[in-house]
Amino acid sequence: MNTRSQMVPAADTAARIVRDIPPERLDAPTPCPDWDVRTLVNHLFLWTSRAETAARKQPTTGPGEDHDFTAEPGWAERFDEQLHKTAEAWQDPAAWEGNTSLTGNKEAMPATFIAGIIFGDWVVHGWDLAVATGREPAFPDDVVRAAWEHLVPTAEVGREYGAFGPEVSVPEDAPLLDRLVGLAGRDPHWKA
Repeated sequence: MNTRSQMVPAADTAARIVRDIPPERLDAPTPCPDWDVRTLVNHLFLWTSRAETAARKQPTTGPGEDHDFTAEPGWAERFDEQLHKTAEAWQDPAAWEGNTSLTGNKEAMPATFIAGIIFGDWVVHGWDLAVATGREPAFPDDVVRAAWEHLVPTAEVGREYGAFGPEVSVPEDAPLLDRLVGLAGRDPHWKA
């Protein structure tokens, strides 16, 4: 499955999930320990912005990790716009070549790995936000399949860096999205 071909559909679904978050749910818990919906939205907004500059091989700009995007008027629409700008930036074949960075570090990583990180964030954190606000994530099957194919070989590295918790055992015959979030350290049956 070509991740590049699934960036826009993943962005469309993640944008819908975030756009539909009820304001009264911003302080709700999420499957990410110690992160409420607001914290998770801010994380996703920050790294989605940085992923656009990474795709363009430009220096990192903008606010830092302590910025509250949700405190600004029209934040959900701005996130939608940023998400689609980032997905479009990764449609350029040159974005996938060489090395780049989400942090501005001179020690860059392969662009394909960076694209996979942000793509996986949209799907896994999209799932987190959907279930935290009592909705179905409804990612297209091809998006889930592409995220699975990226996550299987990288999950252990993600665990080493603290991006994922311990794998949650999910039956082989479970839906692929359940297996994906289990691999990412989430209980697919988590409820707020």
